[in-house]
This record gives sequence, C-alpha cells and structure tokens, in this order.
Amino acid sequence: MAEGLANRLRDLRGERDLTQAALAEAVGVSRKTINTVENGVFVPSTILALKLARALGCGVEEIFSLEGSD
Repeated sequence: MAEGLANRLRDLRGERDLTQAALAEAVGVSRKTINTVENGVFVPSTILALKLARALGCGVEEIFSLEGSD
C-alpha cells in the first residue's frame, strides 16, 4: 500500500456488483489499473479518483483516506 493512503475500492466495487473490468470501462482505464489501485501499488491521479467516486456513486473520501485518520 502506498505510504499513508488507505482505500476501500475493492469493497465498494464489490458492494455494487461491479467487476474490475466493468469499473475500468466506466472510468476509461484498464482492468490492470483498477487492480493496482485496489492493491495499493498505484496511487490514482485526482481526476481518476474523482471518476472512480462518480462511477461508484460516492465521495472520494469514502474510497480513499489517510491511514490513521479514522
């Protein structure tokens, strides 16, 4: 996981019954990009984070948070 950044992308995607491929298509990236974000390997740009939030119908803060900021 990227230092200091936590994400709930996998959980939120699963709650909406979306595959990685379906979410990737909705936001215009590859399935591999969704996978690397979910696994904390890749920190998305602000634009991608906003697109993910819109596609999932939630706020960016529901997907991404600073570790230890609960």
